Amino acid sequence: MTLTIEQAGLMLADPLSYTDEERLHRGLTLLRREAPVHLVEAPGYRPFYALTRQAHIREVEGNGALWLSEPRPVLATAASERANASFQVRTLVNMDDPDHRVVRAIGADWFRPKAMRMLEGRVRELAREHVDRMAALGGECDFAADIAVHYPLYVILSLLGMPESDFPRMLQLTRELFGAQDAELGRGEGKDDRNSVLLDFFTYFQQLTAARRADPTEDMASAIANAVVDGQPLNDVETMSYYVIIATAGHDTTSSTIAGGLHALLENPDQLARLRADPALMATAADEMIRWVTPVKEFMRTASADTVLGGVRVAKGESVLLSYPSANRDEEAFADPFTFDVGRDPNRHLAFGFGAHYCLGAALARIEIRALFAELLPRLESIELAGPAQLTATTFVGGLKHLPVRYRCRS
Repeated sequence: MTLTIEQAGLMLADPLSYTDEERLHRGLTLLRREAPVHLVEAPGYRPFYALTRQAHIREVEGNGALWLSEPRPVLATAASERANASFQVRTLVNMDDPDHRVVRAIGADWFRPKAMRMLEGRVRELAREHVDRMAALGGECDFAADIAVHYPLYVILSLLGMPESDFPRMLQLTRELFGAQDAELGRGEGKDDRNSVLLDFFTYFQQLTAARRADPTEDMASAIANAVVDGQPLNDVETMSYYVIIATAGHDTTSSTIAGGLHALLENPDQLARLRADPALMATAADEMIRWVTPVKEFMRTASADTVLGGVRVAKGESVLLSYPSANRDEEAFADPFTFDVGRDPNRHLAFGFGAHYCLGAALARIEIRALFAELLPRLESIELAGPAQLTATTFVGGLKHLPVRYRCRS
């Protein structure tokens, strides 16, 4: 079926579009070629311009003074925008400088190279435990639901210093938050449903904050709970918002990449054989998995002044959508962008964003992906799909929610 430019633009506001990647990428390819800065007027949404070329997205993300995260950081219906404003959650995603720079610094030290090197041993240990878990499942499992969602969760919540008994609760809340548009994962798409998820997060992290302020420990949760900005501690909403972005984005995006990365290897057996034969490719393979999956689908930016982008006039107060899946298949940025290549170098993907909002946990995500596949691939005697892979319905963050596989593992 032939898509029109208007239909392709509307796909970006439809969560189900992201469950059909072949159709999605046909639409994005059309937009890159014919209308790379395209006005989308989708029912229920305020209008926005869809940006599909990497160069335009880099231009926007590189100019934080002109292109603001507030008040519209991600795509949401007009009703959801009003509900979110009333709840007043304000994470790093929402902030612009100077607030963004100051608040980002609270957690930055925990993700610097020295801290990552200290954490790497624990990450490898957790990777080994989860491959052992996969082996114990008897030769068949849902890799996305049984392995991929748990491993990064254990890593990030260990970094925060949260008790293991709370991990299942955090997984459920994260799936309900990011999977709100998916009938299987979400609690519901209504204002009350979304707010109830945020209230559950708020209640949990209020208790954690009180405990860490009363008895500080050597973990990231204590650093957040006791952070001071301009001589004042973060208020309850600011503290909760910080926890939410670390605890959720810190694992959901990585789990999507791990599941999608294995799926890509199974669909490209030549690349699986290549990586198994040359483990030195693990670093480039991890980045290719990240590019291929692109778990963060979009962010929004709003013009602070009248401007021109790609020959299109954008007025002050109008918004643009940064389509990362499109940027990561841009023919002008990549050779053979629709080829999965574990040795791709250079690989200037935008899956972690660009500029001031570059993903705080990018280095940790790369370490986790490399560690899991470095442990898994040598243990596998064979592996194949055992059923259809299923993608999450979303317009923000997501990837595979089911990946049934059949395999034989060495002990």
